[in-house]
Amino acid sequence: MTHKRKICIVTGTRAEYGLLYWLMKEVSADADMHLQVVATGTHLSPEFGLTYQQIEADGFTIDAKVEMLLSSDSPIGITKSIGLGVIGFADTLQRLRPDILVLLGDRFEILAAAQAAMVARVPIAHISGGETTEGAFDEAIRHAVTKLAQWHFVAAEPYRKRVVQMGEAPERVFNSGAPGLDHLANLSWLDRSRLEKDMGITLGKPLFLVTYHPVTLSEASPVVAMNELLTALDQFPEATVIFTYPNADTGGRMLIDRINAWASLHPDRARAFVSLGHQHYLSLMREADVIIGNSSSGISEAPALRKATVNLGNRQKGRLKATSVIDAMETAADITDAIKKALSGEFRRNLANTVSLYGVGNASAKIKEILKTVPLRVLKSFFDIKHEY
Repeated sequence: MTHKRKICIVTGTRAEYGLLYWLMKEVSADADMHLQVVATGTHLSPEFGLTYQQIEADGFTIDAKVEMLLSSDSPIGITKSIGLGVIGFADTLQRLRPDILVLLGDRFEILAAAQAAMVARVPIAHISGGETTEGAFDEAIRHAVTKLAQWHFVAAEPYRKRVVQMGEAPERVFNSGAPGLDHLANLSWLDRSRLEKDMGITLGKPLFLVTYHPVTLSEASPVVAMNELLTALDQFPEATVIFTYPNADTGGRMLIDRINAWASLHPDRARAFVSLGHQHYLSLMREADVIIGNSSSGISEAPALRKATVNLGNRQKGRLKATSVIDAMETAADITDAIKKALSGEFRRNLANTVSLYGVGNASAKIKEILKTVPLRVLKSFFDIKHEY
């Protein structure tokens, strides 16, 4: 009997699951592969919506749940969560014995899984390496996981070159494009009336979709920036504003409190959601007039939908940005000006010319085919490039 290659995919947040969804579908449908799913992080937290239930509702079997998230978003709490994650993943990898562990991105849950896999000698395939986000410690985690991984799937050519620059051999680095864009070709889109019914609010115009995460390397409290954002939103009393909660990063709970307080003051035109799921989130993005905040979805998916993004602060600093992205400082005046620009006739007319910088929406199929054949080895050599100092 031919051995089915066991591909273990780890997901720790709703957003990351949305990016991995089509790869999970590809692997599960392949007769030569066996999908293993590990849910961890906010998926298992009532506070963040118990989103592991969405994974199961989508038809996937969760092979392991790694509890690691403490009810604290302080630096000490996050650090202890990483430690619990390493312990939990050690047990999980021992039990599941995957052939390849697939990790996406740069969150602390992923760092815990990568550390356990390194010691367990499980080869790691890392998705979305080589990117830069200078305002968050995600930057350091992403590059650390790159050095722990054997195989790399990047979203754009500059990122491929950066991974090679970090000493990863070119034959182990693949420019697959961003898997999140696969939704755009495969999603069952929800129209505006269905969204209004499901969300319990009339989606007036302009429609703002807002996601703001803590900037984890900033010395300032994230509440300061959130207050500036909310002050800017006050300048658009006619707008419908849909918030999605921040991730479980340092300071995230303080932001949730401010979001809920602002939404409660504007019940006729604002809603805040713990998690929308990728179908509702992307359908809402397609209907929105402006995407506001510092989420990577405003940098990757929104331009592919030719939607205007107002990108706040330094969290996404260093990422490739399409012409549809407007950078704004985290002051009410600058955010207000950026939103006005995004709503202007001239800017909206130019959105039709937006070019996606992160592929064309077939990343998951590419990644799956490569995972079928790559050697199952952990030993790798450092790749030196010629330097000029």
